[in-house]
Amino acid sequence: MANQSTVTEFLLMGLSDNHDMQILYFAMFLVIYLLALIGNFLLGVAVILNQQLHAPMYFFLVNLSFSDVCFISTTIPKAMATSLTNNRDISYVGCAAQVFSVFTFGGSELALLTVMAYDRYVAICQPLQYTLMMNWDACLQMAAASWISTLIHALLHTILTFRLNFCKFNRIEQFFCDIPHLLIISCIDTRINQILILVIGITVNSFCSGLIFISYGYIFSAVLKIPSVQGRYKAFSTCIPHLTVFSLFLISILFAYMRPQNVSSHTLDLLSAVLYTVLPPLLNPFIYSFRNKDIQKALWKMLKIKVK
Repeated sequence: MANQSTVTEFLLMGLSDNHDMQILYFAMFLVIYLLALIGNFLLGVAVILNQQLHAPMYFFLVNLSFSDVCFISTTIPKAMATSLTNNRDISYVGCAAQVFSVFTFGGSELALLTVMAYDRYVAICQPLQYTLMMNWDACLQMAAASWISTLIHALLHTILTFRLNFCKFNRIEQFFCDIPHLLIISCIDTRINQILILVIGITVNSFCSGLIFISYGYIFSAVLKIPSVQGRYKAFSTCIPHLTVFSLFLISILFAYMRPQNVSSHTLDLLSAVLYTVLPPLLNPFIYSFRNKDIQKALWKMLKIKVK
């Protein structure tokens, strides 16, 4: 393969070369995928059908659910097909589409979690100004900014990655097309790509994580002033899982995209990829929504109507 014009496909790494393990991974991913789809679908339908849930917080939750469904659908179905059929080929165009989708929906995940943290800060720390600060125009603008910025970010990385020549190998040491592993198999200088990933990664992640942790810092400060022990426990039990999932998501992304190329391990690469592509879409509906009494009431009401 002399240059990228001759590359028609890449070869993805399977999760295992053992047939029995491949079937096990297929079954495991199938269960995770169905749970993620059902959880996010139920959340979206419950919010859309219930007039009482037409509020900014739930508007952002529906956006997050949509992002989660698209995010997990970008990688898991292909990984399941690979495990079941042992066909590890992915076309050049398919690989580019997967990179673009991972960056789009992974980026929207980070952007929406940031906006949601700000929404909770305003609701808890500035309750008298909540209606003014989080009006529908502001919510639509924040959601639009989140999606547009991540689309531009994804397009930039995709174009710069697939301008490279791939003339040594076409085997990607991951179960989906991942930029760090594509850079490794490129036969030309990838310093521009690495610098771009580093600069944008530090800038975007620092801004989003800083805003999230600052927002939750103010939230925790306000919660500690609650006289009721039960009230403080309820607030902490809601906020801490949010921060835990976000922290796992952020740390795994930083490890996957910003580590030196010589610091790599097959097991750690797979684990970090699963942590940021599979875990958030699976857990977000349960952590952000189904622990919420308003969501629970809406779901029960919807299910009772369906049963009747």
